[in-house]
Amino acid sequence: MSPTTLPAGLEHGHVTFLGAGPGDPGLLTLRAVEALANADVLVAEPEVLDVVRVHARPGVAVVDTDPSPDPGPGTGTPQLTVVDGASTTAGAPAVRDAAHLVMEAARGGKRVVRAVSGDPGLDAYAAEEMLACAAAGVPFEVVPGVAAAVGVPAYAGVPLRDAQGADVRFVDARTASDRCWTEVGASDGTVVVSTTLDSVAAAAGELVAAGRKPDTPMTVTVAGTTTRQRTWTATLGTIAQTLKQAKVLPSPEGGRPVIAVVGERSAAAQREQLSWFESKPLFGWRVLVPRTKEQAASLSDQLRSYGAVPHEVPTIAVEPPRTPQQMERAVKGLVTGRYEWIAFTSVNAVKAVREKFEEYGLDARAFAGIKVAAVGEQTAKALIAFGVKPDLVPSGEQSAAGLLEDWPPYDPVFDPIDRVFLPRADIATETLVAGLIELGWEVDDVTAYRTVRASPPPAETREAIKGGGFDAVLFTSSSTVRNLVGIAGKPHNVTVIACIGPATAKTAEEHGLRVDVMAPEPSVHKLTEALADFGAKRRAAAVEAGDAVTRPSERRPGARRRRTTT
Repeated sequence: MSPTTLPAGLEHGHVTFLGAGPGDPGLLTLRAVEALANADVLVAEPEVLDVVRVHARPGVAVVDTDPSPDPGPGTGTPQLTVVDGASTTAGAPAVRDAAHLVMEAARGGKRVVRAVSGDPGLDAYAAEEMLACAAAGVPFEVVPGVAAAVGVPAYAGVPLRDAQGADVRFVDARTASDRCWTEVGASDGTVVVSTTLDSVAAAAGELVAAGRKPDTPMTVTVAGTTTRQRTWTATLGTIAQTLKQAKVLPSPEGGRPVIAVVGERSAAAQREQLSWFESKPLFGWRVLVPRTKEQAASLSDQLRSYGAVPHEVPTIAVEPPRTPQQMERAVKGLVTGRYEWIAFTSVNAVKAVREKFEEYGLDARAFAGIKVAAVGEQTAKALIAFGVKPDLVPSGEQSAAGLLEDWPPYDPVFDPIDRVFLPRADIATETLVAGLIELGWEVDDVTAYRTVRASPPPAETREAIKGGGFDAVLFTSSSTVRNLVGIAGKPHNVTVIACIGPATAKTAEEHGLRVDVMAPEPSVHKLTEALADFGAKRRAAAVEAGDAVTRPSERRPGARRRRTTT
């Protein structure tokens, strides 16, 4: 436990002022996650609410401090968006500033977390709320966060200091005085300016007027540390023209916050080498993942590691078999010793057997004496979570064919029982059954679950699919191709189509789709790697040709005009 952690069981409440970082959920500190898990009340700014609430315990009261159009420091109009489990609706609270909200909850004996963007001491007006708590005798602690002025340049590939060291100044353009501009203008150190998109040129002008040379390098980053991040490199004298040529300004979203770095360390040549985040192979790509919800999680995590924004659309719903008697007899056969092996060909098969076990009051001990096979790593993980360690996982290709390559032939001397239980989907292929029979085994091929077409996604998603709003789509089976086209329509021709294998690619082509990427082996992880490799080569070709690096969706008519709103 952290030495700063307040002990449990305190009769009085207390407040934790917590920095949620500049936007990337992965930048939350371990101490922040710990504090959120123990919170009774969460008071959060709208821009960080989604980042922090996932770490709060169920039933926490969540208060979103939605600021008024022109708030003073530390004030706002709070809107209660989520309340504890005892209530289902929330009445509109009185207009009170955040400090009063926080102290009121703490006086009631609650553990309150007050979450702000970036760091409480640098990016927010939290000091005023802390002083109010101190004056009222409310105990509090501070959990620092990654400040936007530090985290955003790091993600933009702009180091603020190097081995020679340098003076680094932080300026908030909204509150900077003439004296402040004069001081930073007279300095030759790095200046980090917090401002808005439509005020960048004005801030650059203040620095030039204060003595900085117009040819001083400058970078401007919007939506820093998120997959919507964009960075422009220019000079103090050219930044206004650069943003205009990029069609960023004028824009109705000119009030978006940005971090600008002024100094030699933000020079274009250096940033080209250090821009690690925006140069990820799938940076900013919206990738459609048409799978069942349970299966999409690990695939989406891998896509995020390449900089993509996964959008999960279930195309298959899993339902129990129409006639459950066959499954019931097979599960009873497991207990009575009817089988030598049980083979799981999907996570859904594991789930179906586990649910049937729970229905009968059984647990993993019922597998004692039975050999267990899993078709791949994800299925094996599902079994381990059930308490069963598989005896056989393919050493090569993770498929029915790969499983058969490693499956031992039936030997009457060493195998007292010659029967295999195969729980699977109603639409599964016969490859594994035929192969096991050829190896001398008897197979009980049992329908453990049915796969049916899922409901259509929301209209906005359907329009994005057909209109080219997605940069890529991953097809992991022929059924995902048929079902996605059936419930949402055919993806636009600018969308990159990635398929897990030849059979899936053939189905995609039969539906009029151009297949751009195919996995070298039938694995969802290899499929994602292949898409990332495609994105990296596409990016490298654009850089070599001296062209701007764009996403596939930006090739559709009108996309370039809307790109600043994504």
